[in-house]
Amino acid sequence: MSGSVNRPVRRRTFVLGSAAAVGSAALAGPHATAASAAGFGYSDDGTNYVVDTGASLVFKVNKSNGDLSSLVYKGTEYQGYGGMNSHIESGLGSSTVSIKQSGSTILISVTHGTLKHYYAARSGENNVYLWTNKADTSVSATRYIVRVKKGLFLNDEPDSYTYTTSTIEASDVFAKSDGQTRSKHFSKRRVIDYDYLGWSAGGVGLWIVRSNHEKASGGPFYRSLLRHQSADGGGLYEILYYGQNQTEDQRFGLQGPYVIAFTDGGAPSSSLFPGTLTTSWADSLGISGYVGASGRGRVAGVGITGRNTAHAYTVGLANSAAQYWGSARSSDGYYSIAGVLPGTYTLTVFKSELAVYSTQVTVSAGSATTLNSIAIPSSNDPGNASAIWRIGDWTGTPSGFKNADLMTYAHPSDSRAAAWTGNVVIGSGSETSAFPCYIWKDVNSGLLVYFKLTAAQAAAAHTLRIGVTTAYANGRPQIAVNDWTSAIPSPPTQPSTRSLTNGSYRGNNHTFTYSVPASAWLTDTGQYNVLKINVVSGSGTTSYLSAGTSIDAIDLLA
Repeated sequence: MSGSVNRPVRRRTFVLGSAAAVGSAALAGPHATAASAAGFGYSDDGTNYVVDTGASLVFKVNKSNGDLSSLVYKGTEYQGYGGMNSHIESGLGSSTVSIKQSGSTILISVTHGTLKHYYAARSGENNVYLWTNKADTSVSATRYIVRVKKGLFLNDEPDSYTYTTSTIEASDVFAKSDGQTRSKHFSKRRVIDYDYLGWSAGGVGLWIVRSNHEKASGGPFYRSLLRHQSADGGGLYEILYYGQNQTEDQRFGLQGPYVIAFTDGGAPSSSLFPGTLTTSWADSLGISGYVGASGRGRVAGVGITGRNTAHAYTVGLANSAAQYWGSARSSDGYYSIAGVLPGTYTLTVFKSELAVYSTQVTVSAGSATTLNSIAIPSSNDPGNASAIWRIGDWTGTPSGFKNADLMTYAHPSDSRAAAWTGNVVIGSGSETSAFPCYIWKDVNSGLLVYFKLTAAQAAAAHTLRIGVTTAYANGRPQIAVNDWTSAIPSPPTQPSTRSLTNGSYRGNNHTFTYSVPASAWLTDTGQYNVLKINVVSGSGTTSYLSAGTSIDAIDLLA
């Protein structure tokens, strides 16, 4: 069962899934239990521990370095490309590897310095359960990658570069001959948007079901690479910590389980999804850092008032050790977040991706912390402020602006992108959709907004606000109104890596405020005032890697 069979190359659609999209029983699950699990057990071939799940999956783990060296499903080898195995980061090197069987569970333990990694198999299941405990920075372990043989699941989705012809940025953003761009960074999804990812072709589905990300960083709206394709094969990722456009420090401790799941082509069972998966069978296995259900608590809130019901609300919990989140019910704002490690957390309420309320909450093991209704003060939502005019909506995202949706799965130079120009006239009805979601110093700095004021409005000073969601190379807006020019604002804290060109607008939301004196306005109410927005910075290079920023909203307060 260790050999591979040749298959014709097929192109199939990339799949990302969520519990909401799949439903509880509509698709075939991953268990695919054989008529009997008589074959369940393990052996030692001298180089690897060989695990037979007793279903249709046999996998091997290298005894010297802990690599997953083989994944044979129904007689076909799926693991490996370019002579590389599946493993933590780029492989751990010399490690201590052991195996044990406890009833219907087999556990392989890998120790490399302070890092501990685990593979588990359950009798009759076509799944591999994985945990990774990174204790500190002495061992690099930012991802687990499942390397998949070429020719089995080829695709031409945004995160594929199989069919590209040229490199346009660094060594990881590519362009096809038609100008469409591809990169492993272009996942299109935030963490909150998916439960599993992978491919399906020829009656076989190969998936990674993500963990609950309690020890990851970046929160529910974070975006990172999820998978890739090249001429050599494909990769599926569980990101343990991702440094690109990261907004939080790295967390340490046990992450998992995340699951490699084979199916008959359908989605993995929702019983494996984060928030649904139960692992009481792992409670006594001795996994380092493991905390079972009895050692965890729950946070529930009876409701949230002061919401703008046109937007979804999310409740997040975070401290230096862990992070969690849950959706607020649209009807009344009720929320419940289970499986929380004991501790004191900052609870944050997000309107879309914009934080509009926070408080502290303490969670105890084995009990529920119930909170009274949260009332979001009107002043906490910048969208409630009375404005003479407003471009966009205050959501913590560039949603609605020109090219905003495309930029989560394409490079700004992509042939599908509309021109990055965008001077607009207030009152035209298309101010937001015509205004670019991103502004760069070397691309489209100097965008203009035309607007008229009444005599009473022109006689008074006003505050102009520009909300941003992230910035690259300290790019920030400096404005001019007619003949008046603002000071250059100080740059807020933002991630230092690429962002706007690798599919992510998620940084630290920040609002720039400008006090515009009455003397700046035109006194002729029939004429248009002109707002000019420049991006300023002493950093960055050229073109789309010049200093830039992502726009959330722009408004002139009454």
